[in-house]
Order: sequence, then structure tokens, then C-alpha cells
Amino acid sequence: MHMQIDDLGSQWSQVAAFTSAIDTALGKWLVDVHRIGLTEYRALAHLTQAPDKELRVNDLAQKIGLNQSSATRLVSRLESKGVARRDICADDGRGVYAVLTPEGEALAREVRASYDERIGELLASASAEAPHVDVRLLGTALRQIADVVTP
Repeated sequence: MHMQIDDLGSQWSQVAAFTSAIDTALGKWLVDVHRIGLTEYRALAHLTQAPDKELRVNDLAQKIGLNQSSATRLVSRLESKGVARRDICADDGRGVYAVLTPEGEALAREVRASYDERIGELLASASAEAPHVDVRLLGTALRQIADVVTP
């Protein structure tokens, strides 16, 4: 059975709306509980996994889905909170790195477990409102998608 392109577009729009709703709720929760925005937390999470706890700002932008200008402002916000700092690339002097501070690493570690738990709660809540959504299958699909998009 082949899915029509129109059906695929409609279904993708539903996935995007679902993701947006989860992200909105997650972002509000992060600000209320941990006083950090969703994009800021995602940046910290990427920095904690990076070699030497640093990434070129361009690479960080790509991982989070921001343009260069937005990523530069993001790093400025992280710096003002003391959770990251900038460093110049020693190789060419033009590249700028975002470097995780010990405070940033501690904050990322503090938020991580409750962040994952909150995502589970939001997904469970969504499946209660839409009983045809199987959260276990969704979790499996998310892991498979992550495997495809993660280099």
C-alpha cells in the first residue's frame, strides 16, 4: 500500500504540530523549573557530548537548527549566565568556539534526568488525549530517527 504524497504532507504537518506542542510545553517547564530556555539547554547538552566540551559556533548552530546570527546570540546568552564562554580557533583565528564551563556542565547534568522524565510525561499526556498514539512505538521511532540523523 503506497501513501499518496498529499497524505504524507498532511501527516508530516501533524508530526510538526505535535513536536511544536511538546517543545512549547517543554520550554515553558524548563524556564519555570530550571530558569533556562529549551534552545539553551539543547546547546548545553550538545556541548557536554562534544570533544573537549567545545564546538565551533557554526557546528552548534547546525546541531540545534539555528542560523549563524541566532547561534551567536545564543552563545552570548549562555555566556551571560556563566554556563559557556567563547574561544577563538587557534588554527585560523577566525573560527569561534562555544566552550562549556564547569557551571554549564553542572547545570546540564542537573537538568538531564528531569528533562528526560518531563518528555516522557508530555508524551504520556499526549497519548492520553490521542489514544491511537502508541508512546512505545513513538519512542522506538524516535530512537531510529536519531540513529539516522546522528553522524
